Amino acid sequence: MAGPVPFARAWAWQQQLQGRLLADPLGADAVLLLEHEPCYTLGRGASEAFLRFSPDHPPAPLFRIDRGGEVTHHAPGQLVLYPVLNLQRHGADLHLYLRLLESVVIDLLAELGLEGQRQEGLTGVWLEGRKLAAIGVGARRWISQHGLALNVDCDLAGFGPIVPCGIADRPVGRLVDWLPGLSCDELAPRLLQAFASRFGLRLRPPKAPERLLG
Repeated sequence: MAGPVPFARAWAWQQQLQGRLLADPLGADAVLLLEHEPCYTLGRGASEAFLRFSPDHPPAPLFRIDRGGEVTHHAPGQLVLYPVLNLQRHGADLHLYLRLLESVVIDLLAELGLEGQRQEGLTGVWLEGRKLAAIGVGARRWISQHGLALNVDCDLAGFGPIVPCGIADRPVGRLVDWLPGLSCDELAPRLLQAFASRFGLRLRPPKAPERLLG
């Protein structure tokens, strides 16, 4: 993978891909997999009460975006998967879609010899009580945006200035604490394959996002 991507750039890539599928719903699904430069994002209805800083003076860029869920943090060392799918081909059910994205992470963890877990009434994936993957999605006319963020070897200090996902009593974790030496570069192709397998998709040879969208 290339280096960390500014959030605004990746959001623009998603919007362009979404626009293509909106114009041609029979077109190919797409997926972006990347790491972000440090930032915070708020879902469309997220409460600023879960910020431990003034939104006018954030410790890293802050974005309010069109996904569900509360505040989360992105940083290098975290794999972020953005599927841009025509969900009418994948069940046409946003709740089912969230469960499928959780299953992608659970499948990946099982390959690594780890047992990922769901928490009743919440969205995401936990390992031994620590949240490894945050999930938040949006859709326009059933064309999806946003997706999941999996903590691999990121610095967890960036989560300190927020209440991650609005959940105060469940700490975040990262995979490297169970599997020392694991890196995003090593895990990225396995995450893509877990995603493709769960959604019944065939991956084409990877392209740089700029070329894909050019």
